[in-house]
Formats: sequence, structure tokens, C-alpha cells
Amino acid sequence: MPPYPLPLGFVFRSRAKDEKAPADKALTDSTQPRDPQAPKGRPTPKRSEAQSQRRSVANTPTTRKEAAKRQRDDRRTHMAKQREALASGDERYLPARDKGPVRKFARDFIDSRFCIAEFFLPLAVIILVLSMVQIAQLQNVALLLWLFVIVMIIVDSIGIAIRMKKQLNARFPDEPKRGAVAYALMRSLQMRRLRLPKPQVKRGERP
Repeated sequence: MPPYPLPLGFVFRSRAKDEKAPADKALTDSTQPRDPQAPKGRPTPKRSEAQSQRRSVANTPTTRKEAAKRQRDDRRTHMAKQREALASGDERYLPARDKGPVRKFARDFIDSRFCIAEFFLPLAVIILVLSMVQIAQLQNVALLLWLFVIVMIIVDSIGIAIRMKKQLNARFPDEPKRGAVAYALMRSLQMRRLRLPKPQVKRGERP
């Protein structure tokens, strides 16, 4: 028996009321007006950041159709910039195969000289016309001319590859040069006015 009798309200008081009391107190405390000088718990975003966030939310596509349209528009814009870069030589928007100082040097190396391979297409047309003439002598000439052109292109391409490898190793010792020679030889097969990216150097102007 306790020395002092406990009141019945204390003995039979509901535990739920005791658990609600701190929560009610927290709610009453949260309803009190906040001091305007007190920190808010996070920094106030700058105006530019808030505008960019609102712009990104506004530009976010809401449907699959809008997302596909946005993707097509972005691809169209990228292709337009890429075409402009192929004409102007702007490195920022060039395709991946044309980017980098090594590829630029390879293009300038080919564009600065006469290559026999660039005349392959017109010579092939002439040889084809000669071979179609029903004259045995002209057909023999066409065959010999065809063999001569092929041999000259091979010899010239080997010389270009050897000289270019030397200059690449001297100028870009630490840059990856894989595929640069093949890239240059493929460019040499194209006529100068049809090359892309457009030539940035004149003939005889060494890169």
C-alpha cells in the first residue's frame, strides 16, 4: 500500500492521451508565427536559377507524341549545324570521324597537293567510253590506259601514305593516329570540289 492514496484519474488515465500530448504540443508550437529573421532551412534560389527551373519544367514534354516531336526537332537542328560545319570547317559540329587535329591535318595534307586518285572518276568515264567503241585498237588503248591509271594511283597512294605517316609522327607524337592514313587516302579519291568538309587550304599551301 502506498503511503499516500493515488487518485483514480492517475491510475486509469489513458495512455493514448499521454502519447497525443507531445504531438499536440508540436502542432501548437508549429502554428506559432516564425521570426522573419530566422533561417528557412534552405538558401533562397537566385532569380536566374528559378527561371531556368521554371523553363525546364515548361519545356518538359508531357506526352510520348510531344517527346518524339522534340527529338525530331533536335535531330533536325543538329543535322543542320553539321551541314554548316562541313561547309565551314567548324570543329564543334563536325561528325566524329572528322574531328580532331589529326584528322584536320590529314585533310589539309591531301587538299594541299595534286593527287592522281582524285582524277580517277573522270578517267574511268573516258576509259569506259573508249572500251565501248567497236574498234579493236581503241579497246586495246582503253585497257592499257586503265592498267596505267590503276598502277599510278597505287604508287601515288603509297607515297602519300609514307610521307603522311612521317609527318603525323613528328607533329602528333602523343595523339591517337589510328585510321588517319586510310581517312586521307579515301579523301584523295574524291574530286576536290566534292570533298566534305570543304578544303581549307589552297593547292601548294603546306599545312
